This record gives sequence, structure tokens and C-alpha cells, in this order.
Amino acid sequence: MSDFTNMATSVAGSKYVAQGNEAFALGVIHAGFHAADGYPGTPSTEVIDKYLSKVQDEINVGWSVNEAVAVAVGIGHAIAGFDTVVTMKTPGAFQAGDPITTSAFYTAEAGAFVLYVATDYVPSSTQHVIDLKYFFASARIPVLEPRDHQEMYDIAFEAADISRKFNTPVVVLASGILAHSEGLITTKESRKIIPREPGADMKNWMVMPGIARKNYNEATTKRIPAVLEYYESSQLVTETEGKDEFGIIISGETAMILKEALGYLNLEPSVLSISCLYPVPEKRITDFCSKIKGKILVYEDGDRFLEEKVRLLGIEVAGKEKYSVITNWTPELLMSDLCVKLGIQCKYEEKKLEIKPLNRPPSICPGCPYKAFGMTVSSLKKSGKIYASFGDIGCSTLLYFMNALDTVLCMGAGDSVRQGFVLSRPEYAHKTISIIGDSCECHSGLDSTRNAVFRNTPGVKVVLDNRITAMTGGQPAPSSPTNLAGIQNKFNMVKALEAEQAKVVVANSYNLKEVDKVLKQALVDAECGEYTTLVLEGPCIHQVQSKHKVRKVKFNRDKCRRCGKCNMCQGIEFDEDKWPHFTQLCTNCAGQGQVCMQVCPFGAIELIEEDVKAKMPEIPDVKAAEKSEINPKLLPDALRVAVRGIGGQGNLFFGKVLAEVALNSPYRDIHIVKGDTHGMAQLGGPVISTFGCGNVHSPVLMPKTADVIVVMEKSEVLREGFLDLLKEGGTVILNSYKALPPRVSIHDYPKDNDIEAVLEGYKVIRIDAESVAKSFGDEQGRTSNVIVLGLLSTIEPFDKIPAGVWTEALMKLSPNELIYKANITAFNGGRNHDK
Repeated sequence: MSDFTNMATSVAGSKYVAQGNEAFALGVIHAGFHAADGYPGTPSTEVIDKYLSKVQDEINVGWSVNEAVAVAVGIGHAIAGFDTVVTMKTPGAFQAGDPITTSAFYTAEAGAFVLYVATDYVPSSTQHVIDLKYFFASARIPVLEPRDHQEMYDIAFEAADISRKFNTPVVVLASGILAHSEGLITTKESRKIIPREPGADMKNWMVMPGIARKNYNEATTKRIPAVLEYYESSQLVTETEGKDEFGIIISGETAMILKEALGYLNLEPSVLSISCLYPVPEKRITDFCSKIKGKILVYEDGDRFLEEKVRLLGIEVAGKEKYSVITNWTPELLMSDLCVKLGIQCKYEEKKLEIKPLNRPPSICPGCPYKAFGMTVSSLKKSGKIYASFGDIGCSTLLYFMNALDTVLCMGAGDSVRQGFVLSRPEYAHKTISIIGDSCECHSGLDSTRNAVFRNTPGVKVVLDNRITAMTGGQPAPSSPTNLAGIQNKFNMVKALEAEQAKVVVANSYNLKEVDKVLKQALVDAECGEYTTLVLEGPCIHQVQSKHKVRKVKFNRDKCRRCGKCNMCQGIEFDEDKWPHFTQLCTNCAGQGQVCMQVCPFGAIELIEEDVKAKMPEIPDVKAAEKSEINPKLLPDALRVAVRGIGGQGNLFFGKVLAEVALNSPYRDIHIVKGDTHGMAQLGGPVISTFGCGNVHSPVLMPKTADVIVVMEKSEVLREGFLDLLKEGGTVILNSYKALPPRVSIHDYPKDNDIEAVLEGYKVIRIDAESVAKSFGDEQGRTSNVIVLGLLSTIEPFDKIPAGVWTEALMKLSPNELIYKANITAFNGGRNHDK
């Protein structure tokens, strides 16, 4: 039984540290929704993938082939009388724009219809920083923007009620930072909603032009004013009276950051906090502003939607600068803006480091089936045989960093762009290709394939088929063996492509020679006027069983010429003498045919003859510390820690343990927050995790507030702004582990002396966690994160929490006894560091 299953059946008043997406999904179940649909898109994916999919006996849930289809499926559920939510990210809302805006002008009774759209104003995982509030407002669709994790849970109830009460779609526009961070929530009494019976006259769902005009008028003159009246007296607007003369109007996730900034600056203004952004609560805003004697400031994510609405009320406010590019308020930006507008001294000055960390651009994972293809395209580009490759959204986008992909427009559009280029310049038909993943081909890429056949446009389209929707975490696609319900998939992508009358060639993506051969032949055929679709098949490395990812190759130094051709993957690094070594990130290319072995011209990479099995080391029985009571008087008002490393070092588990520890402490009655890097941080990329409990508000830490900062990869201590998080007198835990990105020389790594110079004057505790792991047989260093966690538990103020509370958290989070024993051994190893 999954944790979410237990949460779904919990009693009112239960407390959890939940991811924003998890909190919303739990709200969906407790609010009595009957159906959920969507298309995977970071940062919205987990609502269905990790949570609602685990309770399919409670809710009808599934993935559709794209967002437009998902919206239409959701509307069908609602017409049938079922309360429904459809999930997507910002670009998905545009892809589904037609059915979304058309559905806005249905006015008949139906089940609730809620759109959950996760934004990404940073952006971390999408190309869009566009503010969707303008789009939805023009369609007369009410918009809600949750302000914290508790409201992410509560908003599901509110959205369903508004939708049913006013016969309207409702949009929950959730911040990506809120969706992917975690916070303490308290559950409500769950409810059961009886589905409405379908109306007797199905013609109520017709929107011919004349009907659409009439319904638009009704939505504008009746629905929106009625929703506005509802907002004015709801908890979606809250007012806090302050002591200072100035006032602040704020919306969405920025409200959490504002609380941190005001506390840091010792300011107490009156604050009007709003989570109903369309229509804006005009009376509440007007009444609030009439009481403010000083300046009125407006803070919001996205563009200036709220600010503009307030100005239309005839109220003078200070918002963003005229040509501001701020779409996401960070603590530093918000604090600096407050100080400038109020004319006060800012306490924070960013530390400027002359030495820079290693550049770690996002890259495809070690063992990714795209590797051989990326190397082939890069080589053909260098030789002039390929002029350009037109790309798509998803993991294939990361081929850009291998010089194998040049352009990206949007999902499914790569080959359409190639076609337009070739139609204008036919001489490039055999020197250009398009690249797309299998899930994207099924999403909207098939339309481009059909268009190439229809327009008789020669060229080469490459479909990288890893059998899954990979970038968003491994959700089933039509090209996958099964769907979300585990039912055998009847759809066959290759047959679908053949049915479009395209020439289809299938090859093994791990076979470097085969990939090279079929791609070159397709380019020759393109010169002869033919259109070819290459399907390169190989499983996503994250869908492969662990036993196939155990390294079964080694370097033969007698044969190695140190030519550097194997410098192509995070699974291989080079020492100062240019000798290659395998790292703990090697995944054996899923046992499909190691690409590094195929690349080596001297046969210096050989198979290991003995049978290598994936297993944890033999660990003797261990005794965990007995749980003891926590003395609340010894605990500070808040605990904060930030952890930096690279993807694959276990930052997420680190944070999970901290959250579980806090849940078993007096902090559970105050607040707990946790933030993690998501999106394009692949294995080997830079990641940060933050944690706070007690008198805290935001998972995004203010400068000078962390009690401890943890550095899991040595050079990551240099990452911009990281040292600034540490409070005066705080501690730096510095792990000695070093990791080189592909094609980076050890000579480019920051020098130890330079790093030590940066840390001069700081309280630093150094540890070689990987050596500690090896001391008890963990040769791969899998438990290094737990070793560092053990060390953290001994450092003030974290040492005020007894060891037994920590080990109890490890017990709960370890999936089996063997891993629990390994974790306890590692934890004790960290606690006994230097003893």
C-alpha cells in the first residue's frame, strides 16, 4: 500500500509534509472528485503519476495522448455529471486552447470541471514564462492561485464548489515552485459527491456561433459578477492588519516569500493576500486601500495582471518597473525591491566569488538510448553531411548539448519546421533532419508526419523510441507496453507511421554502427526525393531493472592510449594523467551494448568476466539508537538547512529524512517546508534541496538564514548564492567528492586551494563520505548521503534532536531490512566521524 493510499483514507486533522502536487491530489480525493485526466508536463505531472494513479479504486484516472484530448475527455466526464480535474503545464494550456475556451461558454448544469495548470515562471522545465491569467480572463474563466501548501489542498474543494455553483470551468493556476516543494498540511473531513444526472437535452452542449455569442454574453454579464460576489466574502481573500503605514497587496506563492522577507526586515505592514485572481475582489481591494496612509505595493508572479486590475479601480500602487523582466520573485529580489521602494537600508549584500563552479549543463543520463544517435549526428554535422537538426520538447532537447540538435519550437513541431525550411530551400532536404521522442510523436508529431506525406516533402524524421514519457518521470505513452491502468496497449507506433504511408526504418538505438548506417542511408534517400521515418528503439535507462545497470565493463590500461574518445558520459571521468575511470553513475548502458566500448578504437574497454550482481554489501546486525523524548526548550524557533550536490547523490532522500524527523518533533505543530530541484536536473546536473521547520514560511530560503549548508560535491559550494544562505556562525559540511561533467578535464576543476580560500573564515567540517562508505563495503558510495546526514545530526542546532528520532525516520523510509541496516550503518558512520 502506497503512502498516498494511506493519506487518502486518513481522518480529518491528520498532518503530512506533502509536495504541492501531492496536497492538491489529496484535496481532489477528499473533495470527492470522480475523474482525473491529463498529459504529463513538469511541474504538474505528479498529481496523476505519483498520487491519483495510486487510488484508482477511488477515482477514474488516466493519461490522454495530449492536453487538447485530455480536456475534451474531462468535459465529457463533466457532461456525464462527474466532478473532474484535468492536469497540464503552461504550454499544455495553449495546446488545449480551443477546447478550454469553447468549454467556457457552456452554461448548462454539469459536474465540476477544474483545470489544474502548473506554471513555471523561473523557468526550470519549459520555454514559457507567459502569464496565463490574461488568457483565461478573456475566456471568462475564474482563476485561483494557491498561496501555500495548505491552500493547494484546500483549493480542490473550493474550485469544485465554484464550478458546480456557477456552471463554469475553474482554473487552479499553481506555481511550479509550490507544486514541487513540500509543506505541512492538515486534512479536512472527506466528502462524497453524488454525480449529477446528465441533462435531458444534450443540445445544451452545442456552441454554434449564435449560441456561443449568447453564452459569452451570459458569462460576462451574469456568471462573472456572481463569482465576484462569492469571492468578496470568501477565505480566498485574507487581510492582516499591521503597524506600519504602508500596505501590500499580494497573490499566489509570493505570499510565502513575503512573510520571510518582512520577518527578516522587521517590517509589519497591513497585507491583503489574494488567491482569487479572476475576477479580482474589487470591493475588498478598495476597502483595504482606503485604510492605508502610506504607499501601497503590489507583488505577484507572472506579469502585471493584479497590478493592472488594481489601477483600473483608480488606486495608485507601486508594482513592477515598466520594462521589468521579473516573473518570479525570489527572496533576494523581493527584499531588495522592498528596501528601494521604502527607502530603507538593505541588510543583505551578495557575496561575489572570483572563482566559478564547473558548468554543469543538463545532459542525457548515463546509459541513455539517445547517446549513440547524438554522437552520430554530431559527427555528421562536423563533416558537413548534416546542416541542421530540428528538435522537439523532452529528453531529446538535451541533444543540444551534444551538438546534435539546433532548434526547438514546441511539442510535435520539429518536422513541420523542417518541412517549411525544405519547401523554401529544397537543396537542403538531404542535409537536414528532425528529431522527436516517441511520446511526443504520439502527442502531436504524427500530424507532422502526415503533413510530410501529404505535401510530398522529402527528408528524414528520427523518432527516438524509449517506450515512455521520460523527461517527466516515466509515464506511459501510447507507445508504451501498457497504459496507466496496467492494461496491454494495442496501439503500435511503427504500424501507425506505416499507415501514414511514410517509409519506416527501425534500428537498435544502442548499436552505434547500425544507427550510423541507417541515418546515412536515409539522407541519401532524401536526396532522391524520399521521406523516411527512422525509429530508433531502446528503453529509457530509468525503466530498466537494476540488475541490468550493474557495470560489466572495465578499462585495460595495457591497451588504453588515453585518446579521450570515451570522454562522453557522466559514467566516465579522467584523472590528472588522462587515464579514464568509471564513476558510480555508470549504468552499463542497460546491458544493451555499452556505447563506450563501441567507441574505443583500441579495444581498451573490456567485459568483466566474473558475474557481477547488483547487491548491497554484507552488513552485520546493527542497533539503532533508542528513541528518546525531545526537550522543546532546547529547540530554536526554527531550523534551516540547504544541501547542494549533483543529481544522483540522494538529495531527495536527505530531505525526506529531515521532514520525517520534524514530523516527530514539536515543529509538527508549527510548520515544515522543503524544496528540491526538479525539471531538467538530470543525473550529474547541479541540484539544491532546502529544508526548514518551526517559524518558517517558504521553501525558498532567505539569505543568511540557514543554520547549516551541506556540500555533497566539493565544487558546488561555489554555486552562485549558496554561501549567502548561511547565517552568521553557521556551519559548512564539505564532502570531498568530486565529479566531472562529460568532456571536462580534471585541470578545469576548481583548485582545492582556491576553494579553501573562499571558505576562509567559515566554520567548516570536512568529510570524505565515499571513503566512509567503502569502509563498511559500500564500494559505490550509495549511502554517502546518509553518512553526511549522520554528521548533520551531531551539529548544533540539529544535535538537539536525539539520535533515536533520526533512526526512527530512517526505519520508516527504508523499503526493506537490508537497506535499513545499510542506512543505520551509514548514519552511525557519519555520527562517529572523527571520533
